[in-house]
Amino acid sequence: MKQLFGILTAILLTHTVHAAEVGDNGLHLQPFFADTFLEMGEDLAEAAAEGKDLMVLFEQNGCPYCAEMHAVNFEREEIVSYLEENFMVIQIDMWGSREVTDFDGEALEERALARKWFVNFTPTTLFFALDDANTPPESMRDALVFMLPGYFKPFHHLSSLEYVATDGYIEQPNFQRWLQAKADHMRENGEEVDLWN
Repeated sequence: MKQLFGILTAILLTHTVHAAEVGDNGLHLQPFFADTFLEMGEDLAEAAAEGKDLMVLFEQNGCPYCAEMHAVNFEREEIVSYLEENFMVIQIDMWGSREVTDFDGEALEERALARKWFVNFTPTTLFFALDDANTPPESMRDALVFMLPGYFKPFHHLSSLEYVATDGYIEQPNFQRWLQAKADHMRENGEEVDLWN
């Protein structure tokens, strides 16, 4: 029975992977991904000039959780429209060789950036913002405001975007507490809280 379940899961994941458009590097493509020179400091400044934050999404070829994120989360209008309105989104290949310039000015390949930023699995999403004075960051840590490790279901994924875009991390540095307060508020207002979809 376990083998049958495993085979069916593999078939479904394979179908999911082929359902989304995939680039030459095996990563899924999205129309809201920004095409930049991968200069993190400049990308953050450009995002801020548009009133947005910078979202850097690490993925890798063959990642089933990345495929799930594209097939489920990025097919939801509420998530995509929120992303487009509030974030510049840059996709990084965890094993890629494109040159990226880090916030500190160091130029290195995508895979070296993943190691430098301690990205060990995919998907990993990092969110960056300028401070109130719009001071250019000297390092990744100066600009990093939140990190989403792994795949999260749509409710949690959208909530993480709201957490960053509304500066929720400033008032409540603990995302789980912020999320619990959001869910409680929704229930008090008679809204359904679907944590699993």
